[in-house]
Amino acid sequence: MRHPPVPTDWASLPDEDLLNLRMCDLPLRIEDTLAERTNQLRQELDAAGIRARVHFYLAEEWFTPDGATAIAIPFYLAHPRLAKLEEAQMLEVEGGEYESCMRILRHEAGHAIDNAFKLRLRRQRRTVFGSYKKPYPESYSPRPYSKSFVLHLDSWYAQSHPDEDFAETFAVWLTPSSEWRPRYAGWPAAKKLQYMDALMRSVRDKTPRVDNPEEVDPLRRVRKTLRQHYRTKRRHYGVEYPNFYDRDLRRLFSDAPEFAGNLTAAQFIGRIRRQTRRIVADWTGIYQYTIDQVIEDMIARSRGLKLRLAVSEEQARQEFTVLLTVQTMNHLHSGGHRLFL
Repeated sequence: MRHPPVPTDWASLPDEDLLNLRMCDLPLRIEDTLAERTNQLRQELDAAGIRARVHFYLAEEWFTPDGATAIAIPFYLAHPRLAKLEEAQMLEVEGGEYESCMRILRHEAGHAIDNAFKLRLRRQRRTVFGSYKKPYPESYSPRPYSKSFVLHLDSWYAQSHPDEDFAETFAVWLTPSSEWRPRYAGWPAAKKLQYMDALMRSVRDKTPRVDNPEEVDPLRRVRKTLRQHYRTKRRHYGVEYPNFYDRDLRRLFSDAPEFAGNLTAAQFIGRIRRQTRRIVADWTGIYQYTIDQVIEDMIARSRGLKLRLAVSEEQARQEFTVLLTVQTMNHLHSGGHRLFL
């Protein structure tokens, strides 16, 4: 099947038409919008005396191929129109802001440097962080208050796998002015940072053992459409029907006759949906899309129970935010926090 060429004005297309374009046909270049960020990472590595050459390419998502010194950057960061589409489809743009992008780049650089010097083969590296051979889980249940891991990316990501623990620790170590020594003083995680500091000194100004710019699943080879991509991605970040209790909703809403003239619970939740979703995402580190699915099910359940507002709007807003946070954390601790690697 032949596909028509991408129109020159593709960035002006409405979402519905844009979603029909194949990803491999998108005329994107890292140099157009991401050069400042990739150059910043290279400068930080140079300042640390790390001589490994890190390569960059566009793909569907963030990742570093196993054994490679290449970092895949999601395509939507290469053009503002695609970043807008990402936000419309997923409610947020991971790495969209400069600082958040740099945090992820430093994390991925940890994987690339690990590969460049084959650090995972060192016995002490395995002792400090665990074996890289441990299978990656589909989901994980983090311990938010643990001090055995650094805090860098959202969702306590260092706890998901030994290799992610290594990459997160490297990212904290690399970040300019991170002041990791006083920040993690007294934490068990400080020993990991101290080991990382010694490890990076041991490879300072050394020629890396590997220079492998292999690109796994680069965007130019992805023949699916943007619509197909987002259908899969939304399915990944979706949730099972949440295990919340009707009595939790009935603390704020009621189907009693005396409240029949009040705003429906579904209308009220819909009104505060965006603001509450962002607050809970900030508190929990969970993707807004996942939280939104919990909200959607709460709206459906409230509608099914014919609930209406039974307290003041301010009280309902505050208590619903707490309720949503609790249900989101229940989802997190039930093993529902999914990895996208």
